[in-house]
Amino acid sequence: MPTTKTPSGLEIIFLQKKFMNNIAIKCLKSEKIESGACHGQFLINGLKSGQGITIGNQLRRVLLNDLGGVAISAVRIAGISHEFSTIPGVREDILEILLNLKGIVVKSNTQSSEFGRLKIQGPAVVTADLIQLPSNLEIVNPNHYVLTISTSNVLEIEFKFEYGVGYKLASQALLEENENYLQLDTIFMPVQKVDFRIENIYDSNNNITERVFLDLWTNGSLSPTEALKSAAQFTIDLFESLLENKDNEKKDKLEPKNRSISIEPYTNIAIEELQLSVRAYNCLKKAQINTVGDLLQYSPEKLQELKNFGRKSSDEVFSTLKNKLGIILK
Repeated sequence: MPTTKTPSGLEIIFLQKKFMNNIAIKCLKSEKIESGACHGQFLINGLKSGQGITIGNQLRRVLLNDLGGVAISAVRIAGISHEFSTIPGVREDILEILLNLKGIVVKSNTQSSEFGRLKIQGPAVVTADLIQLPSNLEIVNPNHYVLTISTSNVLEIEFKFEYGVGYKLASQALLEENENYLQLDTIFMPVQKVDFRIENIYDSNNNITERVFLDLWTNGSLSPTEALKSAAQFTIDLFESLLENKDNEKKDKLEPKNRSISIEPYTNIAIEELQLSVRAYNCLKKAQINTVGDLLQYSPEKLQELKNFGRKSSDEVFSTLKNKLGIILK
């Protein structure tokens, strides 16, 4: 059963500010699930009509897409050269072991790459807590199952921990820098799920304000409160950068724009002057395209519809127009 910790009353857990109206963020519920995951429920009060959907959507997108985390990105197993191998005396094959390792949740206070190690002699049941880690890494779910050794063999594994955002696919079975490392499909996202609902509040004068109930679940590497703070700070930084660029945009408007090059003088130039490849030239002549003016009647898509005229020839033609005549076509 989940263990629940609920603050007494509506405890204010972080910053309350005024921005056109009083906006207060309060924690209604905070709980830790047995797997190590966390759930938090928050209440955002004092919003004007229509602001609830704006704030709810923005926080949800940032929480799910822009917060980073640390995870196992690669492993090196002694005596193993590829992911389709088996380890003598180990019940699981390599693919099963890699899948189990993806479920290990790591908490870190650094964004640099780190390494952990495991050396154990069987018979033994290997769980995440047996991995030796540097001091700045901590495993959130230490009881997570990894593999079982049924003989007295010695197993050695080295783990690479990386910081990232979102999800990274294992593009190759082996890392380029060391062919003994096997890559994992890596999930960096600390926030697993976000949901919100909006309620209208009417005062004595029948004026409408809104409040937002926000629920979020994390993998335990980040508490719900920390995740919400990070998402809010990310949004603040984003809009501050827009404001800082405001003056630069005004200056850009004052600068004269580059004059577009008139293509009128070039329309009667024969395509022989473009010095195209034999293949591209022959295809254009067969289509009765004799001048640059004729050529400019075609888009890249239409050119590729010509017989034997492919993408490569189309790119060549438009690149030549740009380099020789300064004509840039989209």
